[in-house]
Amino acid sequence: MKNFIKNYKMTIILLGGILVGAIIGLVAGEGATVLSPFGDLFLNLLLVVVVPLIFLTISTSIGKVDSAKRVGKLLLAIVAVFLITSLISAMVGIISTRTTLVDPGDGQAIMQALDDSIQAEDDGMNMLERTVSAISTDDFANLLSRQNIIALIVMSILVGLSIQMAGEKGKPFLNVLESANEVLQKLIQIIMYYAPIGLACYFANFVGTFGASIAVGYLKSLIIYCVACLFIYFGVYSLYAFIAAGKDGFKAYWANIIPPTLTALATCSSAACIPVNTKCAQDIGCPMDIANTTIPLGTSFHKDGSIVGSVFKIMFLVYLFDAEVSLGTIILLTLIATVMVTAVPIGGGTISEMLIITMLGFPVAALPILTIIATIIDAPATILNVVGDSASSMLVSRIVEGKDWFKRQ
Repeated sequence: MKNFIKNYKMTIILLGGILVGAIIGLVAGEGATVLSPFGDLFLNLLLVVVVPLIFLTISTSIGKVDSAKRVGKLLLAIVAVFLITSLISAMVGIISTRTTLVDPGDGQAIMQALDDSIQAEDDGMNMLERTVSAISTDDFANLLSRQNIIALIVMSILVGLSIQMAGEKGKPFLNVLESANEVLQKLIQIIMYYAPIGLACYFANFVGTFGASIAVGYLKSLIIYCVACLFIYFGVYSLYAFIAAGKDGFKAYWANIIPPTLTALATCSSAACIPVNTKCAQDIGCPMDIANTTIPLGTSFHKDGSIVGSVFKIMFLVYLFDAEVSLGTIILLTLIATVMVTAVPIGGGTISEMLIITMLGFPVAALPILTIIATIIDAPATILNVVGDSASSMLVSRIVEGKDWFKRQ
C-alpha cells in the first residue's frame, strides 16, 4: 500500500483536483467561470516555459548524442514512428465515420443557422509559401513565440547538429544549455506544485461552460469520436507499449501515463503538457535524449487526436453536402491539415479547417461547423495528441536502442 501511494501520489492528487473541478462545474454551471483566472494562471505558467523548454531539450539532446550516426538514426526512427502511427489513427477515424454523422436534411438547418457573411482571411500565399512561413521566420525575436513553434523546432534541431559539428569547441556552449535546462526543469517542478489547484479551476470552468450547451446536432459526432478515442487510448497505445517493451513496458506505461492524461484533459493544450509528458516518458524508461526529442517534435508533427478529428471534420462535411471523396484524398488531406494545427488551446485549428474547406470545394460559410466540432472534441483530442507521444517514445526507443532497451534502463 505504501508503494502504491508513493508511486501514484501525484496522480491521485491531480485526479482529486480534476474531480473537484468537475463537481464544481456541474453544480455551479456557468457560475464556475469565476474560477477561470486561476485555471488560466496555471496554463500561462506552463505555456511561458514552452519556448525555452523546446529549444533546450531538443538542442541539448541532439548535441549530447555520442555520434552523428545516432542522431540520424534517432530522427529517422521518429519520422517512421510518427508516420505509421498517424496512418493507423487516420484509419481508425475513417472506420469510425462509416456511419452517417449528420443527415443532409438536418444539415440544411445547421447551414441556415450560420452567418453567411463569414469570410476567411486570404493572405495570398500558396501552399509552398505557407510551408516556408511555417518552418522559418524572418526575425530571431519571432522564434520566441509559440506561434512559430515549428520554426523553433527546426532551429533547435539545427543548433543541436551545429553543436555536434563543432566538436570540442562546442562543448562549453552545450554545458551552458544543459545548465539552463536543469534550472528550467526545477522551475517546472515548482509550477507543478500549483497543478492540482490550477487543473481543478480550469476543469470547473470547462465543465461549467460546455457541459449543458453542446448542440444536439453534434452530439452523435462527439459520442462516436469519444468511442474512437477510447479505442486508441486503451487498445492501440497499449499495443504500442507491448510491442516496444513487452509486459514490463506495458505495466510501466500505465503506471506513468495518468498525469499527462489529466493535464491534457484539463488544459486542452499539447504545448502545456510538454513538461509533464517528457517526465512521463523518462519515468517509463525511455532514454533522456529520445524523450527530450520525441515529445517536443510530437507536439507539432504527431497528433493522433487531431488526425482523427480532421477525419471527422472532413466526413461531417461530406455527409452534410452529400459529397464523394476518395479514401486517398481523405488520408492525405487529414495528414496535411493536422500539421497545420498549432499546439495551443481551442482556436489554433482555423488554418487547417480552412484548408479542408478549400481543398474539398465547400462554401466558406461551413467554417463555423468545423469550429464547433473542433471545440467539442478538443479535450479528448488533446489527450490522444499528448499520450500518443509517450507511446511513440517507447517505439522510438525500441528502434534506436534495440529489443532489450527496456531491460537495460
